[in-house]
Amino acid sequence: MDVLAVPANRPKGWYLSLMAANTKGPTFAWLDPSRLYCNSQALADCVKDLLSPFDSDHIDLVAGIDAMGFILGACAATTLGKGFLALRKAGHLCVATQNQTYTDYTGKEKAMEVRLDVLRPGLRVLIVDQWIETGGTMKAAIQLIEKQGATVVGIAAVAIENTEGGKWVKEHYKFSHCIPEELQSQINGKYLNSFKSFSN
Repeated sequence: MDVLAVPANRPKGWYLSLMAANTKGPTFAWLDPSRLYCNSQALADCVKDLLSPFDSDHIDLVAGIDAMGFILGACAATTLGKGFLALRKAGHLCVATQNQTYTDYTGKEKAMEVRLDVLRPGLRVLIVDQWIETGGTMKAAIQLIEKQGATVVGIAAVAIENTEGGKWVKEHYKFSHCIPEELQSQINGKYLNSFKSFSN
């Protein structure tokens, strides 16, 4: 499918077939969801699908996780008419911050930081990331926000894999993702049938 084409019929998740398979080997993620962002309708529909479960929730702020969560998070914030808070990789902000260590999907120990002059008790925050695989990164983001007294309204990601960490997120927080039920097993198996028709 042409990455810029928009089909006449757009069921939920139609844009998932735009995601590109990993062609560089095991040191990279198994797919690249960001290809769908090149299609303006796909991006708009993806954000709409992510936000629809939160239609009745009061949200004060959207937080996005460095780096790919910045794209969807900023789009979600703009759609909601709310501000956007960047949850950064540690060492990038030049202001006072709070840090949280975590283990990412590759098994590497990392740290995330957030500025101290935005979050406060009573503030209701939606956290957005591109993908939840092991859940380590998302747990760190949740801890950073809750340590400052803010409330996590929910979690939104293109996909939440049914790993131990992914299940933990689903069990403890309101969540949204873009994966139709019939595709969840493909996501868990780290292979989409749409890859078969993909030309590199």
